[in-house]
Amino acid sequence: MPILGIDYETCIICHNCIKACGGALFLEFEKEKIEFQDPKNQCILCGHCIARCPEDAILYEDIGESYTFEDVNNPENILSYQNLLKFVQAHRSIRHYKKDKVPTDLLEKVVATMSYAPTASNMKTQSIRIISNPEEIKMLSDAVQEEFFKNSSLKETYGQRFSDLAKEFDAPIFYDAPHVILVYSSLDLEFESNNIANLITYGRLAAQTLGLGTCWNGWTQIAMELNPKIMKIAKIRGKKVGVITLGYPDVKFYRTAPRKLRKVKGLN
Repeated sequence: MPILGIDYETCIICHNCIKACGGALFLEFEKEKIEFQDPKNQCILCGHCIARCPEDAILYEDIGESYTFEDVNNPENILSYQNLLKFVQAHRSIRHYKKDKVPTDLLEKVVATMSYAPTASNMKTQSIRIISNPEEIKMLSDAVQEEFFKNSSLKETYGQRFSDLAKEFDAPIFYDAPHVILVYSSLDLEFESNNIANLITYGRLAAQTLGLGTCWNGWTQIAMELNPKIMKIAKIRGKKVGVITLGYPDVKFYRTAPRKLRKVKGLN
């Protein structure tokens, strides 16, 4: 079991871990110590007990590393609202990429950031595959386009668009991006799509800090929902999938795109 128990030599019985836990940690009054027991599988490995322990007294294994750094408890000191706002205002969907491959260490950083995305009940049911081979990317692009052309409604909506893109790109569905990232899961529940979206959003924002661009690729998602066999071309298996392109942007922006503020009820 990843949560092994408590280091009683350092535990000060502050109850922080109990307050953070969903039911696996409790105070044993007779022994005057905190114990971990999980017969009903209450522990979802969220790690909040580890994060909230001031003495690092929670014993665990095989769930990754826990880190501390300056202002870990005051993230507002790390990144101001104004800088965050500018960062997201500058975020754009990139549809023109340079041919350069992204180094492996940068791809690893993007994927590592995805691991911190929140998921329902801390579910770790999502897998990630990166396609970097141009032939594989083109094969998948062709399969997606073919599936759209099978559907009269989709062909009418996107046929001309795809034909125009094909004049410019070898793999028009992906704008000749050097990398395609797929996040997928065998869990066939609606909220799993939300989990996948969270992972992708974290990855896209991380990519931007590294000078990379991304674009959500809904076309592939639609095609795979219509014809799950397309997943075999991407060498994945699952019930839910999200897809993005990734690479170095080959386009410049000089200002933010205009956005109307959302109508919100309840502020007054």
